[in-house]
Amino acid sequence: MSDVPQEARNWRLYIQDMIDFGEKVLSYTKGLDYDVFIADRLTYDATLRNLQLIGEAATHIPGKAREAHPEVQWRDIVGTRNRLAHSYLGIDDEVIWDIIQTDVPKLLPALQQLLDATSKDAE
Repeated sequence: MSDVPQEARNWRLYIQDMIDFGEKVLSYTKGLDYDVFIADRLTYDATLRNLQLIGEAATHIPGKAREAHPEVQWRDIVGTRNRLAHSYLGIDDEVIWDIIQTDVPKLLPALQQLLDATSKDAE
């Protein structure tokens, strides 16, 4: 995340952060299967941290922007962040693996499209 104070940041920067964190998740887990992912605690922890950061960045997207882009599952993203931050003993590894394999690859193009569309609107 950039060093710009939160209150001064344009919400589009948080979208870019979400993309960056999602790309890290996919990069860290590329070529891994479920068992290797679970066994590699460093990769596991780094991946969970970036999933959490995706959700944290999503909390900074204004309600109007969320409403205008329902193709992004904002509530689920923030909910995942909350579960990762507060339920560390109750994390379901299979659910996390499904998020990595299914949800993040779908999320990144949606976020990029949102960023591209809103960047054109801001010009």
